[in-house]
Amino acid sequence: MSEESRIERFVRTTARSAGRRYAEFSSAYRDGRRMADEEGVRIVCRRHAERRRVSLSNHRPDCFDPDHPDCRGCTEDVREGTVETW
Repeated sequence: MSEESRIERFVRTTARSAGRRYAEFSSAYRDGRRMADEEGVRIVCRRHAERRRVSLSNHRPDCFDPDHPDCRGCTEDVREGTVETW
């Protein structure tokens, strides 16, 4: 097998693998988002220092208080996908 064929094969198999992983992650994200919409998201509330299940409408927990700094930080984390969960 020539060097060029090996490189082409490597690129092709790597691209296929990346495509499959992307499809798996995409599907898992959609499933998780659907479950979150149906069942609520389990977050650790900074404001009340407790675990709670909330729904996320417009990327905001339903307990959101716009005047509270902890709530604003939580909303930023939800948007970035880094909210602490349990």
